[in-house]
Amino acid sequence: MAIKYKKHSTEDRLKYIKMIEEGYSINYICSHYGFDHHLLSVLWIKYQKEGAPGLMKKCHIRADGAYREKVLRDIEKNCLPLFEAAIKYDVSVGRINVWRRKVREKGYAALYEEKSRGRPPKDMGRPKKKKPEEMTELERLRYENERLRAENALLKKVKALVEEREARLREIGRRPSKD
Repeated sequence: MAIKYKKHSTEDRLKYIKMIEEGYSINYICSHYGFDHHLLSVLWIKYQKEGAPGLMKKCHIRADGAYREKVLRDIEKNCLPLFEAAIKYDVSVGRINVWRRKVREKGYAALYEEKSRGRPPKDMGRPKKKKPEEMTELERLRYENERLRAENALLKKVKALVEEREARLREIGRRPSKD
């Protein structure tokens, strides 16, 4: 049976740490409560160093390329286990694994690439209108030309619709109105 991991509150984390202090093994807690083994190990070490505040969820840091490289180089140089590096640099084990994968695939330069987050902007819609004072004479003339073309197309469409209506009325024997 696969274990489904879930988010745990600070109270839950404290309960698991108390269970470790009572003598339960980390493996037992992880298998019964759906907690990640590495995360519980990290929390146990943080609890031993910092106490209960070490169990609280922290806000995410925005690591730049230099910081990422520093973390990975330290792991390589000192043969640090990932959970120790996670504690030392206050970064999650999963995030370190993502950085390691990037380095393996593309090298250390990949750590410095900044990807924009979120949905990419679309180049749809009309361009912003400029005020007549901001336009050059050429832009003003082009704008006027475009407006007149649109007006012409509209008038042609109205004329075609009127002629179509008159033709339908003639077919059924009515005379078109003079309006």
